Amino acid sequence: MAELTQTAKRALAPQKQDPRAGHASGDVRGTIDDYRAFHDNAGGSAESRKHGYTDMVRSYYDLATDIYMQGWGESFHFAPRFRREPFEVSIARHQHYLAYKLGLDRSSQVLDIGCGVGGPMRSIARLTGAHITGVNLNAYQVQKVRELNRRDRLDELCDAVEADFMNIPRDEGSIDAVYAFEATCHAPDKTALFRELFRVLKPGGKIAIYEWCLTDRYDAQNPEHTKIKRDIEEGNGLPDIWTTAQTEACFRDAGFEVLEWEDRVFAGDREVPWYYSLSGKELSNTGLRRSPVGKVMVKALTRTLEFARIAPKGTAGITDFLNTGADGLVRGGELGVFTPMAFFLAQKPR
Repeated sequence: MAELTQTAKRALAPQKQDPRAGHASGDVRGTIDDYRAFHDNAGGSAESRKHGYTDMVRSYYDLATDIYMQGWGESFHFAPRFRREPFEVSIARHQHYLAYKLGLDRSSQVLDIGCGVGGPMRSIARLTGAHITGVNLNAYQVQKVRELNRRDRLDELCDAVEADFMNIPRDEGSIDAVYAFEATCHAPDKTALFRELFRVLKPGGKIAIYEWCLTDRYDAQNPEHTKIKRDIEEGNGLPDIWTTAQTEACFRDAGFEVLEWEDRVFAGDREVPWYYSLSGKELSNTGLRRSPVGKVMVKALTRTLEFARIAPKGTAGITDFLNTGADGLVRGGELGVFTPMAFFLAQKPR
């Protein structure tokens, strides 16, 4: 389990105290408890998550980044898929579609909001030659972005700043385009976020995002639907999930002209749904680990590594809430009450 080894390398470094979680770096149980306390399944609330979203998101990605990289590579997002198409190809096609919609080229100054470890930015920079700066709240991910940019010799085109995307360290009207891959779902106030993105964009500048949304099929009075929502929020570090209609209204309230929106889950093959890799049916690294047998084996191996002090204490708890979120995503996709790729293209008026 390479992801556990990487987590262990970070966690078993010289024992320094983490000022946010208040625990030794060789034991992540305190961070897990702090993180889970934000969520409805443990007595938290959407309001508490919105109020403390910076701590919640930092904690989530401190715990999950290495496991994400092992299971998903360097791009932490879904994509519409086709039969006989490798997962990596669908991911790249999804990224290039967004770059095409924004019309990026070598003259473009671009922000990648919530950039993860920079997989989309490197893919888009290679395609377009645009200069891209990632905005990321998590220090560990910013470090990874810079390392991977240097590895790929893209550090002249790509960089990242450690900052809250609700308060971007850029001048008003200084940016040509903004995009986000399933990242603005972490915002505590979507209208306030879009106003901040509106501020940094030049007049006529465009924003394109893939957003996690509840669909028109979601029924807040249906217990299964509300459980799906809770599980997705806990498993993915979200304060709340907006509907597609609410998200479009937030764009307009922030001053944007919405040029188009569509649910990109319908852009692929219905026989290979976006959540297929999480269903436990796909013959892939992630798919095998998500199978019933795979879940048991991963949990047993994780506990063994914890006992042997190869993995930090509490690592098994990370897989617990990640599986909770993955189960919610699969069920939400099956019922059509949730989409991870509501695509919005909007423009700041000239």
